[in-house]
Amino acid sequence: MERWKQRLQNFEKAFTSLTVAVDRIKANPDDEMLRAGFIQTYEFNLELAWKTLADYLKDQGFGELSSPNKVFRTAFQAGIIKEGQLWLEAMRDRNLTVHTYNEDLAEKVKNDILGKYYFIIRDLFLTLKQEKDDE
Repeated sequence: MERWKQRLQNFEKAFTSLTVAVDRIKANPDDEMLRAGFIQTYEFNLELAWKTLADYLKDQGFGELSSPNKVFRTAFQAGIIKEGQLWLEAMRDRNLTVHTYNEDLAEKVKNDILGKYYFIIRDLFLTLKQEKDDE
C-alpha cells in the first residue's frame, strides 16, 4: 500500500476527532480547556493534512516536497486544492498557536477553524478519500 494511503487512515481518524471537537466547541464556546483541546486537535489535523498531501503528490510524480508551504502551493497549482492562500493562512495560524499562548489569539484561531479551516481540511480529506476509493 502506498504511503499516502497508510497516512490517510491516520488522517481519517484525526479528522473524525476534529469533527467531534467542532460539535463540542459549538455547544460549549466559552470552555477554555475545551478550546485548548480543540486547537490542539486542529494542529495535528493540519499536520496530517499536509503530510498526507505531500505523500500523495510524491506518488503522483511531483517529487519530494519538504515544507507545508511547498506542498500547498504545488497542490494548488495541480488543482488538488482550491484555497491555496487559505491553507497558507491556516499554517501561519497553526505556527502561532504552537509557539505562543495568547487568549485573544486562541479565540481568533478557534473562530477561524470553525469558519474556514475545518472546511478546507474536510474538503482535502474527502478528495483524497475519493481518490483512494477510485483506485
